[in-house]
Amino acid sequence: MKFSQNTQLELQNQMIKSGNPSIELHAPCRINDGILQIPKIKQLHFIDLFSTTKKAICFFVPASGSGSRMFQFLFDFLNSPNELNRSEVERFLHAITEFAFFKQLPFELQSQIENHEIDLETFISYLLLEEGMGYGALPKGLIPFHHVEPFILTPFQEHILQAMRLKLSNTKFHFTIQSKYVDSIKEGMNHISGLTGYPLNIDFSEQSIASNAFVFTENGEALKEDNGDYITRPAGHGALLENLQSIDADIVFVKNIDNVQHYKYAPEIESTWKLLGGLVLEVQSRLAQLNEHPNYDDLVALNQEFQLYSPSEMEMCRTDLSFFKQLIHRPVRACGMVKNEGQPGGGPFWVNEHGKISKQIVEKAQISMLGEQYRLMVQSTHFNPVIMALGMKDFNGKAFDLNEFKDESKYFVVDKNHQGQKVKFVELPGLWNGSMAEWTTIFIEIPSSNFSPVKTVLDLLNYAHRAY
Repeated sequence: MKFSQNTQLELQNQMIKSGNPSIELHAPCRINDGILQIPKIKQLHFIDLFSTTKKAICFFVPASGSGSRMFQFLFDFLNSPNELNRSEVERFLHAITEFAFFKQLPFELQSQIENHEIDLETFISYLLLEEGMGYGALPKGLIPFHHVEPFILTPFQEHILQAMRLKLSNTKFHFTIQSKYVDSIKEGMNHISGLTGYPLNIDFSEQSIASNAFVFTENGEALKEDNGDYITRPAGHGALLENLQSIDADIVFVKNIDNVQHYKYAPEIESTWKLLGGLVLEVQSRLAQLNEHPNYDDLVALNQEFQLYSPSEMEMCRTDLSFFKQLIHRPVRACGMVKNEGQPGGGPFWVNEHGKISKQIVEKAQISMLGEQYRLMVQSTHFNPVIMALGMKDFNGKAFDLNEFKDESKYFVVDKNHQGQKVKFVELPGLWNGSMAEWTTIFIEIPSSNFSPVKTVLDLLNYAHRAY
């Protein structure tokens, strides 16, 4: 539903005054209690199922984020050096020749760096600013991550190379980007196509400006530009639900742009993709059979195998055929989960919504840091790395309207700083959080090696990003 600007202003202001919606955790999902741990021999069945499919596949990669945060400690060092950022700069410089982008610097500059003949501030400025390499403003996906002899590869290129390993003939790619960089992105894609001889089917889209959120002061006043226009900010990755909806494919794989490993580790993610895709195909097929021939005992057997629904949902299915049909007629997602090693993000939980318990991916920002809720959070064993396969079509091959399966109440209130002033704005329900709240969800444990995001350039020194 579309609202007028004044109505949106009032709604968002009321959301901020109400604060973050409360999430009531029932329990963390664990192995054999919401999370599958599939034996190798059984994994082969799902991998084979996917490997032989003729269905249309698309890789959906959110990639509009700037790489500036990767180099934040360098900006901080230039502006306000302290002990922490000095230590990070020293580590960065000590390992400078190990970064893939070092090989793209002018040869003379490489020589000066290796011989310690260059001024530190001059080098950092060259690396970050537009007059030099411009890494401080480029999208993260355009910053060279890896050296795969003899090539220097960006995340855009490596996501495509990983996908090619699946050897599927009906594969598309969809990247959400900043449109001003589309020519540079396409140029890198064309290099891959030319080197491999693989014709690429790639779409790009931007996060809709219409989804942007208004920015409010702590007193509830909406901020304006000098020209009188309201100041807005992107409303989080939940705004990408519209972009996702535009994709016409049977299976959609989702992975963030900065979570890409060195190509030598690509076989591991290849197996994970096939496993997740096979799980979606299997569960969709079994649900279609239940739709044709509703049988509670068969649903119980399916649920025991894949742990899709809570006991409360299953009990409702026992006595309510309409709920039974509604529960199985939903988009399906298979989400990889890695063991929790203290990552600052969301995880898999059983959530209690007014007595209805369901499986959800919950962000830490949604959880109370007090009492029982905090205790349940710290007892979680797994973390969401955003590696998932989506089945977005119904039993007749028609695309679901994804907005029908979103929980609008699971928005986020965000605190930021705008020109030295504390401000607040509303982010939409997260793409894999509230925006997929009513999906049929499979959680499966996958190897931790599948998750190696690059939040800072120093992460590129970690094992998963090395060629040796």
